[in-house]
Amino acid sequence: MTTRNSGEEQAAAIISDYGLLGDCQGAALVSREGSVDWWCPARFDGPSVFGRLLDMDAGYWSIRPTENFTVTRRYLPGTMVVETDFHCETGDLRLTDSLSLGMGEREHQIGHSSPHMLVRRLEVSRGQVQVKVELAPRLEYGLITPGFTPTAAGWEIAGGADRLSLTGDIALDVENGCAGGTFTLNTRESAVFALQHRSSVDSLVDDSVDDAGGEPDGAARLRDTIAAWQSWSEIHQSYQGPYREQVQRSVLVLQALTYRPTGAVVAAATTSLPEEPGGSANWDYRFGWLRDGSLTLKALWVAACADEGQQFFEWITSSAGPTREGHLQIMFGVGGEHDLSEHSLDHLTGYAQSRPVRVGNDAWNQTQLDVLGEVFECAWILRDQLGELPAQTAGFLVAVADRAAGTWHEKDSGIWEGREGDRDYLTSKLMCWVALDRAVKLADRLDAADRVAGWESGRDNIRAAILERGWNSDVNAFTGAFDSDHLDAGVLLMPIVGFLPANDHRVLATMDAIERDLSTGALVQRWTDAGDEGAFIICSYWLAAGRAMAGQIGQAKVIFETVSGYANDLGLLSEEVHIHEGTLIGNFPQGLSHIGLITAASAIAEAEHPENQQDHQR
Repeated sequence: MTTRNSGEEQAAAIISDYGLLGDCQGAALVSREGSVDWWCPARFDGPSVFGRLLDMDAGYWSIRPTENFTVTRRYLPGTMVVETDFHCETGDLRLTDSLSLGMGEREHQIGHSSPHMLVRRLEVSRGQVQVKVELAPRLEYGLITPGFTPTAAGWEIAGGADRLSLTGDIALDVENGCAGGTFTLNTRESAVFALQHRSSVDSLVDDSVDDAGGEPDGAARLRDTIAAWQSWSEIHQSYQGPYREQVQRSVLVLQALTYRPTGAVVAAATTSLPEEPGGSANWDYRFGWLRDGSLTLKALWVAACADEGQQFFEWITSSAGPTREGHLQIMFGVGGEHDLSEHSLDHLTGYAQSRPVRVGNDAWNQTQLDVLGEVFECAWILRDQLGELPAQTAGFLVAVADRAAGTWHEKDSGIWEGREGDRDYLTSKLMCWVALDRAVKLADRLDAADRVAGWESGRDNIRAAILERGWNSDVNAFTGAFDSDHLDAGVLLMPIVGFLPANDHRVLATMDAIERDLSTGALVQRWTDAGDEGAFIICSYWLAAGRAMAGQIGQAKVIFETVSGYANDLGLLSEEVHIHEGTLIGNFPQGLSHIGLITAASAIAEAEHPENQQDHQR
């Protein structure tokens, strides 16, 4: 429970104060104090309507009591709908927030026809509460203050290429580009507001109607959205192991980060939340990375989300292939776009004065050889679902395997996408080994029997090189790059992908070294000499998974529970944890962190009950 002084000037909240609202096309973040400070409606990577997360003047929508209050909140079970309870001296107010799904959508169909509508419902359960509403859209990342035109149902809001339609049970006044009002609700009284986005060339379309079949009704849409999310959750309940509640919440987060029209899964809902507050390591994560692909599919496999996994794989193959001169791009826009050129939004001050604020990500041009393995791991995980591969897909996979065999020895930018120059990263070699190992196993499906001997030779050469040049006897660990003495937590993938068993003495020694030199408690930083960089949450979960796979279940649970304890009250994790302050930092919520949670929980479950072990590594 959090106490807030309603008289304080509102500002953007800290990262952990936010809850994610999702409609499987865009995302919004609502603070514990009832302010929506981030909303990109049409696409995750589209311009924001509310951007106060990155600048105080970039737009928000606040609903909260005018008097002092304490706050409790939760997700409605099985949904991405947030309930926030404001407890005041005079009464109790409940605010329910959601991004609407298409009316009547259920189970695997949710998110295909989302109307890009933010619905907010207020209800007083005790006493009397005075409420203040402030709606200040600032379009195109805060560049545009729109105009307001009254309509029979509320307000039409227009600026640039964006149109918004505001409806509500209580009329709001408009002044200086802001709609607002103060009103009082008594016990059992309620009010609903709905804000729908569309482009300037689209007509307003809203198929939601009230129970009597009359005018559009935000309350009806909210009820339908709750039912839609719960219908999806009901068919994704196969995981019965430890930490079930955290796993189910993480699976819902991954679904909310899925762009359902194509199946792409974005890395995070935000851009430019800093890895170091006040610093410049601020990146746009609202794209689909191939690296995340195999890890996402493994996580979805735990939750028996085979349909979502197959659609994601189809997005990967259609976006990435055929390769251009053998090059495999590492990331794409949610629609499959290739050009993700990066630029700065210099008019924004950035979260906690962290500049620049970036849109786009120049990492799309990097060479990262590990993605070759990630693509093949996806195909391997889904081999029973894919059926007979189309000739184009099979040809694409053959080209990927050939590239792994021909380029594994080259330097690249590595999984952490460093911009300091290419190196012989061990994880890149490891994932090239994965590509060839899985290609050999899938050769019959690829109609590539003539290539098996070459792929086997390449796979064996990579293995020998990793064991010889990746192992440093002085450090007593596998290191981050060939012939290096620097540790890198990425090598924790070795047992997860099946390169070596977790109880191999070299893997155990590597885990010991990482815990000794890269860890603060259970928080694991990415590499040696990381300084004050935050601890990467997925690295901690990889360590927990490795300990579990080695039979060290007690250690695995301590790591898992410690790291999971940094999640906010809604169970959401960002990319990193500040190693000194213990606060969430980086883009939020971060898909990889929730993938890591699922992976580690599954590894612990299998270690405790090996008789129930599923073929998650496949």
